[in-house]
Amino acid sequence: MGIRERLSGNEAAAYAMKQINPDVVAAFPITPSTEIPQYFSTFVSNGAVDTEFVAVGSEHSAMSACIGAEAAGARAMTATSANGLSFMWEVIYIASSLRLPIVMSLVNRAVSGPLNIHNDQSDAMGVRDSGWIMLFSENNQEAYDNLLMAHRIAEHKDVLLPLMVCQDGFITSHSIENIELVEDEKVKEFVGTYHPEHYLLNDKEPMAIGPLDVQSYLFEHKYQQAQAMRNAKKVILEVAKDFEKLTGRSYSFFEEYKMEDAEIGIVCMNSTAGTTKTVVDELRAQGVKAGMVKLRVFRPFPAEELAEALGHLKALAVMDKADSLNGVGGALFEDVVSGMYVAKKQVPTVSYVYGLGGRDTTSKDIHEVYDYLMNVAKTGTIDNPYRYVGVRK
Repeated sequence: MGIRERLSGNEAAAYAMKQINPDVVAAFPITPSTEIPQYFSTFVSNGAVDTEFVAVGSEHSAMSACIGAEAAGARAMTATSANGLSFMWEVIYIASSLRLPIVMSLVNRAVSGPLNIHNDQSDAMGVRDSGWIMLFSENNQEAYDNLLMAHRIAEHKDVLLPLMVCQDGFITSHSIENIELVEDEKVKEFVGTYHPEHYLLNDKEPMAIGPLDVQSYLFEHKYQQAQAMRNAKKVILEVAKDFEKLTGRSYSFFEEYKMEDAEIGIVCMNSTAGTTKTVVDELRAQGVKAGMVKLRVFRPFPAEELAEALGHLKALAVMDKADSLNGVGGALFEDVVSGMYVAKKQVPTVSYVYGLGGRDTTSKDIHEVYDYLMNVAKTGTIDNPYRYVGVRK
């Protein structure tokens, strides 16, 4: 039996970091992730962890410090949001190309401009192809659990990629919920000790980090990154099985909610899933066969598995809390329909962009999406596949 507690999403992330006790944490404050390094710094100051806390002058420096620490053989963590992640952009790609299993807590927030400090997922979508594993969290419990699993996934010898755990800014990061914590010793045993095979401080194996990668080698190195991302799928499931044995809490690539006989469905991520589940229950009570898939693992993208879960639907909506501004829907929508096409699953699918800049997404909004899907399922036609909900037009 775990430890019952009440924590905000940021507190839960900081507590997970305390239990992991990384060698190095480097961070720079930015709303709404500031509280994570703030809370963690108290653990440093009161001697609860052995971590070297590096208070840097920018987010670019924070990620650079983590890269240096990991390259030297240390376990490193950080946290950021929105424009902070944007400032890291150059070194985000370097971290993954160097195969350094850094773990980041990303508290999702709108990227400027216009300037906005509230929640959407434009920050995460901006680095979706940077070579980082990306896990999303519906609530505080999942943000905590995902962080406990993160190092086991990222540091696996067949993976060796950085990993970010996402949660919605303010909606979960600053909201207090009941949470079940794992005992410190059990976390220590589960996460394990980091033993890198190659690292700069190994005097028996002199090596260079980040040299010029010319035409003769770069393609092969990017291919190796891609293979590592594919390998991560198997490792994610293996780690989830071990975590279930420890806690009783089950995780996979995604959660299917009342999808067995569903005729219409929504795919979404993070906290929106909670509202959507409530609406599904309301529709089921009215005899409507509605369902939902909450995506947890966005990178690597589980295209085949999703297509199998969604292929029986009569109509589908994919909800993006970020707008790609490309005229053809959001990033999640693009990945879902691509996977469906390859799997030869022909389901009428609609893109919905919603919740930008912290705009509340209510049950009324979700009902509006399902109402449209019911019409699509009935008529078999979509008048406009690129739609918005909750916006004044």
